[in-house]
Amino acid sequence: MDKFEERTVHTETIYDGKIIRLEIDDVILPDGKPAKRELVRHPGAVALIPITDDGKLVMVEQYRKALGTTLLEVPAGKLEPGEAPEVTARRELEEETGYACGNLELVTTFATSPGFADETIHLFAATGLRKIDNPAAGDEDEFVELLEIPVEEAAAMLDQGKIRDAKTAFSILWAERAGIGK
Repeated sequence: MDKFEERTVHTETIYDGKIIRLEIDDVILPDGKPAKRELVRHPGAVALIPITDDGKLVMVEQYRKALGTTLLEVPAGKLEPGEAPEVTARRELEEETGYACGNLELVTTFATSPGFADETIHLFAATGLRKIDNPAAGDEDEFVELLEIPVEEAAAMLDQGKIRDAKTAFSILWAERAGIGK
């Protein structure tokens, strides 16, 4: 048992939606005192660092309602029940970019907001990209524009505050450290 573990004594689900479930847990803290925790349960997701043969990052621009603005991001998507992250990654790459990849390598898995959510993202590097003639259709409520951006330019956009998405920032920093596009 972790010395800081909080023991759950009761869980109340207050919302169970298409993407998330909201719960309130009654817990006992390590010092024996009671507390409440508001939690967002998420099935997990994948994100991709698609790298073209000439060292550019394939990115998508899309509107994000929660922030009320358009963001430039790496392709990503939610895990479906029982679906392996590698399968999700290949599906999302095709649906969002129209590409398939010859190589798919897990870079890391990270927590997005561990203070209140259990979502983890499996981040993959995708190389050996090839355009698909008739790619699988993306989500009908998702509108994206595809961009291919040199790593150096993406890093400058990150430095200038033009890229605000954490998974994308992580991806750009990884690509820089890996020497992509040099």
